[in-house]
Amino acid sequence: MKSLRFVCVLCLVLVPALLHAQDLEERVRQLEAQVQALQQQIQTLQGTADPQRLAELERQLAILGEELQRLRLGELGEAMAAPKAIGLAPAAAKVYAAKPGVSLGGYGEMLYQNFAATRQDGRPSGRVDLADAYRAVLYTGFKFDEAWIFNSELEVEHAHTGKGGAVELEFAYLDHLASPAVNLRLGVVLVPLGLVNELHEPTTFFPARRAETETRIIPSTWWELGIGAFGDVGPFSYRTYILTGLDASKFTAAGLRGGRQAAALAKAESLAWVGRLDWTERPELLAGVGVYLGEAGQDLKTTAGKNLRVPTRILEAHAQYKPGRWTLRGLWAEARVGEAGELNRRLALSGTSAVGRRLAGGYLEVAYDLLPAEKPVLAPFLRYEVINTQAAVPAGYRAHPANDQKLLTLGLAYQPIPQLIFKLDAQRVRNGAATGVNQWNLALGYVF
Repeated sequence: MKSLRFVCVLCLVLVPALLHAQDLEERVRQLEAQVQALQQQIQTLQGTADPQRLAELERQLAILGEELQRLRLGELGEAMAAPKAIGLAPAAAKVYAAKPGVSLGGYGEMLYQNFAATRQDGRPSGRVDLADAYRAVLYTGFKFDEAWIFNSELEVEHAHTGKGGAVELEFAYLDHLASPAVNLRLGVVLVPLGLVNELHEPTTFFPARRAETETRIIPSTWWELGIGAFGDVGPFSYRTYILTGLDASKFTAAGLRGGRQAAALAKAESLAWVGRLDWTERPELLAGVGVYLGEAGQDLKTTAGKNLRVPTRILEAHAQYKPGRWTLRGLWAEARVGEAGELNRRLALSGTSAVGRRLAGGYLEVAYDLLPAEKPVLAPFLRYEVINTQAAVPAGYRAHPANDQKLLTLGLAYQPIPQLIFKLDAQRVRNGAATGVNQWNLALGYVF
């Protein structure tokens, strides 16, 4: 009798699930057929005198491709479509599409870096090849109801805190979802600048390593304690926050990265504002700007006892376009550090080791999927980047030519399923001092 009851309960659980799976598979097959038909129409029209019709078919193909990917991703796909998950990568957004209660997700990256034996000028590089469990991340969210959501990211970097690794709380915030146009966020938040800082899961970009511009000028991953609002207004989405500011005492000639306070006993003498506006009306196109305005003095004094404000400004413009099998990405960022001369004297920096008063950089990236839309992704890619963290220095200091860099990255990415990605690329590094060291990289990334 117990066995019969167990079988009945099992049937009640499994039969709806199987029927749902069959419905899902049928929908996927229908979408794949539609995608194939559109691709054939596009191939037929290419080279004809009807560019408007061709553009419309490519737009329809991009929409169907996104829906197909969401179905294959399951819960992650639902999260991508969630209207309130603005500025979050797929796994990070799972809680928004979940039922009330606990939601779990995560991602990870493993990276092998092989460095050239010689530098750009032919001298020995002295670099040691590295293999690293780069990141392991757990997302934990709790949906109290449709209006209140908690979301967090706990990250382990480099596997072991005793060997240079770290355990970091990269975001932990509470959302109040009031309307599509206005929602409130409070807690540890990701600073909404650039293409990578918010969307930094490894399946959201092709190269094995992040761009230097989004590491040293926009210091990704960058998070601070803050409060603000976000939402969609017409064809635009926005984020605006008041945050704890950067700490200028940690700035260097190599960039602003050391100035992140990361919500760890953060000095709150100097605050900042950040805002971002994106045009999102077309699903295949994202274009926008981000602005950061704040002071980074944090009660730092000059040698004469005067307060240093160190006004810090970051302006960036970004775009991503995915017509059909192509992916095009680009970003430009510029930062200005006020009172840079006084700051360098206070930090006892001299010569070419000065913090720059202007930092600038940007990159262009292009990739093409060699396989049809219904197949796994196999995409060769190219990224070209220029960056100079001492584009201008205060009077009395000199820029180090090694900080004026040009990087070319060529590689291949393979995604057998949307949640897994394998990356192989080679980087040519050139700088004004001729000390650049080339390298090639092999990476594995996953999300769940």
